[in-house]
Amino acid sequence: MKNLPILDIAIILVYLVAMVLVGVYFSRRNKSADEFTRAAGRIPGWAIGISIYATFLSSNTFLGVPGKAFGGNWNAFAFSLSMPLAAWLATKYFVPFYRSTGEVSAYTNLEKRFGTWARTYAVVCFLLTQLARIGSIFFGISLTLQALTGYSMVMIMVVTGICIVIYTVMGGIEAVIWTEVVQGILKTLGALIIIYLVVREVPGGFKDIIDVGMAENKFSLGTLDFDFVNSSFWVVLLYGFFINLNNFGMDQNYVQRYHTASNPKEANKSVWLCVWIYVPVSLLFFVIGTCLYTYYLQNPALLDTIKLQAASEQLGLAVENSKVAELAATLKPSDYGDKIMPHFMVYMIPTGLLGLIVSAILSAAMSTISSGMNASATVFTEDIYKRYFNRESSDQNSLKVLYIATVIVGVIGMICGIAMIGIKSLLDVWWTLSGIFAGGMLGLFLLGLISKKATNSDAIIGTIVGICVILWMTFSYLIPEDMAYLRNPLHANMIIVVGTLTIFLVGNISRKLRTK
Repeated sequence: MKNLPILDIAIILVYLVAMVLVGVYFSRRNKSADEFTRAAGRIPGWAIGISIYATFLSSNTFLGVPGKAFGGNWNAFAFSLSMPLAAWLATKYFVPFYRSTGEVSAYTNLEKRFGTWARTYAVVCFLLTQLARIGSIFFGISLTLQALTGYSMVMIMVVTGICIVIYTVMGGIEAVIWTEVVQGILKTLGALIIIYLVVREVPGGFKDIIDVGMAENKFSLGTLDFDFVNSSFWVVLLYGFFINLNNFGMDQNYVQRYHTASNPKEANKSVWLCVWIYVPVSLLFFVIGTCLYTYYLQNPALLDTIKLQAASEQLGLAVENSKVAELAATLKPSDYGDKIMPHFMVYMIPTGLLGLIVSAILSAAMSTISSGMNASATVFTEDIYKRYFNRESSDQNSLKVLYIATVIVGVIGMICGIAMIGIKSLLDVWWTLSGIFAGGMLGLFLLGLISKKATNSDAIIGTIVGICVILWMTFSYLIPEDMAYLRNPLHANMIIVVGTLTIFLVGNISRKLRTK
């Protein structure tokens, strides 16, 4: 490692080994599939809440949010503001529903409600969402560690991936939850340390940061006009509400945790604890972005270095090339926002603390990836293997399938991360992919839960129309210029909003027409 001092390397290695040992410790309890997926319902609500918070606060937040705030403003914070309403609906309707069914999979009920196709469709959407998320997080962590170590992004993904696979496979959901408790604390501590270190480097401290932020409109949450074409406040708020409703109500990562609690009250407590921690902590990362903007504005020579690096990577040419300098001069802050945090870490964080910060970013990645791997393996085993291949699977055989599926999901997730190398904005890519895959799943679930009289045929019609709308909104930019009027005029974050409402409304219209 060419940049990291020995002390920082030691801190990171100790952290990685500790996470693996947690998996080894909990492996003694994983004697059945129920232990692997539910921890036999013995996890306290406060630990589940911190675990859910840690899953929300991924490396996409740790790296992508400061990059967004640096390149723009606090518009993306509207996502966090949508969480309380989604959590209220989850604790009032979703948590009691899942606890009453007793099914560890979030999608088993869809088959009972609409048939096999509905369950399969939701499972495919979920698995695609998880692979996109795991891939984006692998990419985000490798982006930072490459700047620190000089190693290739592929090698970094493979090494971190192996560690995550080991403790997730060995420890099951109990290891995932308890490691996430530690990781959640570590991430929060890391954010506070970074803010302190940046403010310390700004001569006027917070006063300068506030003055620059006000002058540059950095604290804006976006226009309050009802503009659904650009990233207005309402677009991000609606996107956040539907995504968070999907997270709390349909995402196996969260639904599975409801079953690890001892009772429904503890499960509800975990949801609210997650919200009350996540909303203020997510704000810290917007503060970091604004602090970094002020610092680099006051140090233009450092900013030029980052621009040259970004231009060099875009063109695939050496930094010394004249074309790189020409491109660098035209770049806007939004074009290199994701590179700001890694650069600051390399050059401005002192030895010892750097190892702690890198461990915090690693924890942000590892918590979300391990959670996604465990949830995906559970869904594969319950909804695919035991549904289509081996209905009479013994408990020990199911446990073996869970182990194998966990490894496979981890490997495919790494491949997805490698495929993302070269993207411009980590957060934008993740938000777009999650909106595409999650929209149809949430709409179908709400149709089944709310519209009691909707039948299988209503659900099929609604889903087909919804999928067509989602595909059109996603790919209409490919329509030739002379037919531009056929393109989707709305912002990409509206895909999940429109897709969800289309399935729900069309399904209900079909029901009403059928009953006339």
